[in-house]
Amino acid sequence: MTTFQRARRYAKTHPLALDAALAAGVLLCMLGGSVIEPHDPQGTDWGLRTPHPLSLVLMAFGAAALVLRRRAPRTVLAVTSALSLTESVTGDPRAPVAMSAVIALYTVAATTDRPTTWRVGLLTMTVLTGTAMAAGPLPWYAQENLALFAWTGIGATAGDAVRSRRAFVQAIRERAERAERTREEEARRRVAEERLRIARDLHDVVAHHIALVNVQAGVAAHVMDRRPDQAKEALSHVREASRTALDELRATVGLLRQSGDPEAPTEPAPGLDRLDELVGTFRSAGLTVEVARADQDTDLPAAVDLAAYRIIQEALTNVQKHAGSDARAEVSIVRVGPHVEVTVLDDGAGGRDQESAPGGGHGLLGMRERVTALRGTLTTGPRYGGGFRVHAILPVQTRTSAASAASTASGDAAGGP
Repeated sequence: MTTFQRARRYAKTHPLALDAALAAGVLLCMLGGSVIEPHDPQGTDWGLRTPHPLSLVLMAFGAAALVLRRRAPRTVLAVTSALSLTESVTGDPRAPVAMSAVIALYTVAATTDRPTTWRVGLLTMTVLTGTAMAAGPLPWYAQENLALFAWTGIGATAGDAVRSRRAFVQAIRERAERAERTREEEARRRVAEERLRIARDLHDVVAHHIALVNVQAGVAAHVMDRRPDQAKEALSHVREASRTALDELRATVGLLRQSGDPEAPTEPAPGLDRLDELVGTFRSAGLTVEVARADQDTDLPAAVDLAAYRIIQEALTNVQKHAGSDARAEVSIVRVGPHVEVTVLDDGAGGRDQESAPGGGHGLLGMRERVTALRGTLTTGPRYGGGFRVHAILPVQTRTSAASAASTASGDAAGGP
């Protein structure tokens, strides 16, 4: 740490000592100004004079008042102005007592607002200069009177400039701190969203495949003795479901790796192009599923495609778990204007509310979170006559893809043919 830095730190921690040193320096300057005669009658440029005892007393009191300039700036200004007025009327030759008033005016201007600075500054300049011109021993046009007007104006202007700079620096510091807080909050929000997204994917993957494994394992156990071929087929489905679950879990957890990790997954997220494969796993588990598509081979954004796939996956998993062994499911995907509608129906005899089922509710909550993130709508509930209905309306074009398309269109327009 340099000497200048140590001095600045000491000044900040000991302001009274700094003001005392300033008062001593101002007193020395006033004493020097009171004993130097700039126009000697004998023809030399400079000379010495003896200050009046009253002037010495006024200078001492004016300098002493500056020690308290931070604690009571307006009171100190009033005291030093009164001492300067007394010197202007009685002093001949005049001593520079007004220097203490200039420092006090600077302090007031540096610690208050601009309107107050204007009012106090004009009042001080007018009173000191007017009194010196009207009641002082010198002619009204004397150089000392004009200098008094100039120095008080300089003190008020300098104080206002220092106050403005401090406010500007403080505003920049607060803006930087606010920006830092905003960045931290945005980072925390993005982390929370990513954790929630990964949690939804993990739930969907685990719930779907574990449900299939549970069903197939039950079938294998039931027919193991009487129909070993069917049991062997069921165990084969169990192995396939578990292998697929492990692959999807590895891909999902792999998203937590660093971007530069060579083992990070590169397989694309599942979408509606894998719908037949998804429905096949449920059919192999004994669930009757019918699929109807009227989306005209719509090319969906990746986020919408994944959301539609996961909604169907979760809805069919709930049918498998809650609707009963004889339930039938219907899946429909329809393009309606700027949206694609995904509907999953079942005629389960149980017909109970899946959200209130034991261990249930998280899947439907995950559906809603996915749809809400895409600014779509989701309705779920029991069907009249039994069964359950899941209906999602998803926008074909998300905000990200819309912004990308608009940017591409503007670039093409700017580039011309």
